[in-house]
Amino acid sequence: MMGQMSLFDDREQLSPLASRLRPECLDEYMGQQHLIGKGKILRRLIEQDQISSMIFWGPPGVGKTTLARIIAKQTRAEFVEFSAVTSGIKEIKEVMQQAENNRRYGIRTLLFADEIHRFNKAQQDAFLPWVEKGSVILVGATTENPSFEINSALLSRCKVFILKALEAEDLLRLLEHALKSPKGFGNLEISISEEELSMIAGFSNGDARTALNTLEMAVLNGRMDERGVLCVEEDVLAQCMNRRSLLYDKNGESHYNLISALHKSMRNSDPDAAVYWMCRMLDGGEEPLYIARRLIRFASEDVGIADSEALRIAVAAYQACHFLGMPECDVHLTHAVVYLSMAPKSNALYLACEACKKDIREMPAEPVPLQICNAPTNLMKELHYGEGYQYAHDTQEKLTKMQCLPDSLAGRRYYEPTDQGREKEVKERLDGILKWKQEN
Repeated sequence: MMGQMSLFDDREQLSPLASRLRPECLDEYMGQQHLIGKGKILRRLIEQDQISSMIFWGPPGVGKTTLARIIAKQTRAEFVEFSAVTSGIKEIKEVMQQAENNRRYGIRTLLFADEIHRFNKAQQDAFLPWVEKGSVILVGATTENPSFEINSALLSRCKVFILKALEAEDLLRLLEHALKSPKGFGNLEISISEEELSMIAGFSNGDARTALNTLEMAVLNGRMDERGVLCVEEDVLAQCMNRRSLLYDKNGESHYNLISALHKSMRNSDPDAAVYWMCRMLDGGEEPLYIARRLIRFASEDVGIADSEALRIAVAAYQACHFLGMPECDVHLTHAVVYLSMAPKSNALYLACEACKKDIREMPAEPVPLQICNAPTNLMKELHYGEGYQYAHDTQEKLTKMQCLPDSLAGRRYYEPTDQGREKEVKERLDGILKWKQEN
């Protein structure tokens, strides 16, 4: 117990682990190899000192701020950080004027606007003239789509780079580095298993800050044994991760078993089982947007035109999850899961899609029949493009007997509607269309 207390005493004056381990150069930076790997575009711009204003778009904890600091250091620019909450128009203009003065003396300023989507229009407009003049290099960071959240005039003057969530392997390397580095826990002897590190990496969902904060909490709440080794215990780690289902692995067998159970319960019109398996996944730390994506797929694969409202409900649930996140979005997922469970079922769309893909894979790529080709030039008209085209709206039935499939597939049926739900109406209409074409 005394050992544990001394650990807290030694550490309480230090900055958080994530701050202590912040990389200071590109070679120490984890992830984003598609941008800063050897020979990649952003790395070349940095190394050649050709940086211009840019936007970093990506989820939390992937290194947007860190990368901006590294760029400022490597390009010898003064780093100034702005917050939408604390920086008004007056403060922005003051900093911009100082940056312009520094530029005259050969000193560049890198202005980092964290969560730039939170800056209002007036604040964003205040950046514009200084970005145009080159007084500052603006680096904005956002978790939201910049096309919707950033003024078009400002966005047009910035290059957008998409940062991805860190891979589990990146997070594992980061956690192992934290245990070995003198800036981290390198001066302590810590007992933590590879499985527990993998659990932290999986729980963090691509967020380096979450991974390091979780490791730090687990270490600071570890048990010191008689040999002076600090042991991270599984029940303590479970509390730090705030997850009862510690063994749920989002990339392992449990993940696939649970999503299979959810899918098959909905297909079997069992709302109680479906809600249970969905909640099990959320309790285990599953990303709600992953569940929502699977519901969207189910809505067309297993419900289809039997109830086209199912697709709208599933997409709305995805949007609700995106807007609210956990824990509030669980009821929206429940809404969609119950609706899909109780909807009439048809896999006719899925079967049509698979049968068509099979033909495309196994048969030659057929040309488009000339009668349904456009003929915008005289040459194309001379080659009979569009010849024989029949305009359905010119007929009373809004139908023609024109063939739209290639000759080798003439008469092929992919979509075979069922009698389920609203698809029964579609079946009756399609049967009528086919009968009319046969008679005419």
